[in-house]
Order: sequence, then C-alpha cells, then structure tokens
Amino acid sequence: MKKVDRRILKSQEAIKKACIELLNEKGFDKMTIQDISDRANVNRRTIYLHYSDKFDLLDKMIEEHIIHLRQMFESLLETDIITAGQTFFEYFESHYLFFSTMMVGGGAPYFRAQYLELSVELLKTEVDVSEGKNQGLDKNIILRFVAAAYVEIVEWWLKEGMPHPPRVMAEQLGELVERIL
Repeated sequence: MKKVDRRILKSQEAIKKACIELLNEKGFDKMTIQDISDRANVNRRTIYLHYSDKFDLLDKMIEEHIIHLRQMFESLLETDIITAGQTFFEYFESHYLFFSTMMVGGGAPYFRAQYLELSVELLKTEVDVSEGKNQGLDKNIILRFVAAAYVEIVEWWLKEGMPHPPRVMAEQLGELVERIL
C-alpha cells in the first residue's frame, strides 16, 4: 500500500477548503485558480499538480462526497432508519460549508441532481410494491417522491442553519419514511 505524504494531503485539504469558501463568497464563474492559490496559501503549480482546472477541482470534490455518501449507506444497511439518518445528518453537519454551498448557495446545480439520483438509487431496495400499502403503485414514482422529499428536507435544514440536531431530523424523517414505505 502506497503511503501518502501528509504535506500533500494538507495542501489538498487547504485547496478544497479555499475553493468552497470562494465558491460561497464569489461564485464559481468569478473564482480563479489564483484566488484559490492565494486563499489556500499554496503555489498555483501545487493546484495544477492535482487538478487540471477549477472545473476538475469541483468535480473531484463532488465525486468524493458522493462516493463517501454511497459508502456510508452501504455500511449502514444493517442498521435501523434512525441510526442511518442520524449518521447522514451528522455528515452533512460536519461538512456544512460544502453541502450548504452546493445545495443552498447555488454552488453547483448538478450536485443536487447527482445527490437526488444517489438517493433514488439507495432507496430502491426499500420500496416494495408487491404487497402492503404500496401494492400496485409504480415503484419509480414512489422512489422519486421519497428521494425528492429527502433532498428538499436536507436543503431546508442547511438553509435554515440546521435548526434541529441530527438525531431529531433522523427521527422525524424516519417516521415519515416509515409511513410512506
């Protein structure tokens, strides 16, 4: 296993943090690699060692979070809906600047679309239309309905400055999802 240099990791984290801060302050179109370099206190060449341009940087940041959310879901498959929900809301809370910028601040509209598609994908195993209250309903309609509602609630929670702790959000959403699914 290849050992990663801590200085490289530290530089990459500074670059990502600078990018999100500037995205939040200036918007993507007005943000430059020089701005990121200045804010992160790294040389422009350091940025170009890891990313081809600001689009690549943003794409890789989004991809990292989507991959992490998928891995979290897979690791939580055997847990109850409240525990899983709380874990997700704690992750959103610990990465508040990223998620609030992406979902509320208009940082990258395609992030919301990717997150919605991930939510639909992750819910597929939870929807049963062969029996019970959802018998005979279209699975895709249910999936889209629940995933869109979940994404909207996350957006609202971030926009409002996280007015409820992760546990409360998980409990309330868990109750609502149980009613639907």
